[in-house]
Amino acid sequence: MSTHVLSLLVEDKPGLLTRVAGLFARRGFNISSLAVGVTEVPGLSRITVVVDVDALPLEQVTKQLNKLVNVIKIVELDSSQSVQREHMLIKVRTDNATRGSVIEIVNLFRASVVDYATDALVVEVTGDGGKVQAILRALEPFGIKEIAQSGLLAIGRGGKSITERVLRP
Repeated sequence: MSTHVLSLLVEDKPGLLTRVAGLFARRGFNISSLAVGVTEVPGLSRITVVVDVDALPLEQVTKQLNKLVNVIKIVELDSSQSVQREHMLIKVRTDNATRGSVIEIVNLFRASVVDYATDALVVEVTGDGGKVQAILRALEPFGIKEIAQSGLLAIGRGGKSITERVLRP
């Protein structure tokens, strides 16, 4: 099995996300990441799905997704031809003795401290999966109290857009 990143352009309609996720679930595929948000076209949303499947079953799922009336377009994003980022908030245990070391690590990874308390810092990090995992490993010895992570966001490189030649509602 291999990891595939799909970008779906869909009409912004209630229940569509459930139908999309259901297609993967009915085939026994686990969605490892899912992100949904608005696009530059009013009434359309982008769903970014990361799934581990073989190429042939993925092709069957994309054919079925294309049959859904509210799915406008599906593009598989290759990592070399797209920009892919993860976003994570990490609450790290700190005290007076360790706070400086944690801030040093945060700066090294070009992350940000977004909340301060006497016993913890909340760190925001954005980057590829390797960077996010690396900062987690670096902060782990201090004690990670909590993690919140978004789904992978991905967009194709260059001037071409998934919404090109789409009728603007």
